[in-house]
Amino acid sequence: MSTTDEQRKTDEEQIPDPENPAKPDSLREIDKRSWKYVVKKTLREFSDDQCTDIAAGLTYFAVLALFPALIAVFSILGVIGQGESAAEAITGIIQSFAPDAADALDGPLSDIANSPGAGFALISGIVLAIWAASGYVGAFSRAMNRIYEIEEGRPFWKLKPAQLLVTVIGIVMIAIAAIILVVSGPVADAVGSALGLGDVATTVWSILKWPVLAFIVVLMVAILYYATPNAKQPKFRWISLGSLLAILVLTLATVAFGIYVTNFSNYDRTYGSLAGIVIFLLWLYIANLALLFGAEFDAELERGRQLQGGLPAEETLQLPPRDDRKIKKAEKKDKEELEEARSIREEHSDDDENASRSGSRDSSRDDANRPTS
Repeated sequence: MSTTDEQRKTDEEQIPDPENPAKPDSLREIDKRSWKYVVKKTLREFSDDQCTDIAAGLTYFAVLALFPALIAVFSILGVIGQGESAAEAITGIIQSFAPDAADALDGPLSDIANSPGAGFALISGIVLAIWAASGYVGAFSRAMNRIYEIEEGRPFWKLKPAQLLVTVIGIVMIAIAAIILVVSGPVADAVGSALGLGDVATTVWSILKWPVLAFIVVLMVAILYYATPNAKQPKFRWISLGSLLAILVLTLATVAFGIYVTNFSNYDRTYGSLAGIVIFLLWLYIANLALLFGAEFDAELERGRQLQGGLPAEETLQLPPRDDRKIKKAEKKDKEELEEARSIREEHSDDDENASRSGSRDSSRDDANRPTS
């Protein structure tokens, strides 16, 4: 066996198993002391990781990704003739807690929903929109690597397809949620009549659609948490505790923000016609803060499970990387640059030393040739 193979085998043996049986498997097995530690550590790490700054960056990428994502969603909905109805449903929901933001988005959403597209133009437009929207997933991936205390080791050809896949899943789920929103009220009555369903079925659907929508949103967040970091996660859970916490925090923050905007703020007087856009950007910032807080909680919950299982996770989470080729390549480049820098320094040090010796010899020669008085 070569030295490289031996080193690789040693590294593989040292990689911790994300499904280590020593860790508590269910939440009920986590003791009270561990829960207290998880909560305190989540609050501490949320501050130490500078999540407020990261959320600002994510908001920027969210704005860049928003309209490409909407174009992709409404292009899909437009194929089945529901683009305009979905735009009205989304605007109606935003109107309930942020009227100014709804007014600002009403025009762009309607334009996107009513824009024509077919054939190759439609397909190419969707592909380009998905590529642009994946920028947010990439930014969120970098944030998750910071939260999980790991470097990005996946090469571009492996990382970008994964980010595109997460983006496609998110867009499809948003489209499904939009269809669910559309199928309500008169539309639900019409669909029920066409399928031969009575008023009872329509009433039941009007109640059940909200838990279904909540499940879709929580599942989207859980997928985002699971797929984006370079850390190899334990088995996927359809609903993670962190994603539930993020949605709960976001819901409460949205209600509180809506009350503040409606009753106490003076955005209209300060920003005029731009008030709706400013309010929407603030809400996006709040949403990203909630997502990062939920991610921190999931990471610290995993730390708590590892500590209770006897793993040394005090300083670093004991999770293996999904891939470390990029890390090793960067380390090799750093080593080469360090050696080159040292060589430059030593070369110039030798030149300076030789110049100093030459100067000393010239000075001694001058002293020897100087006539004595």
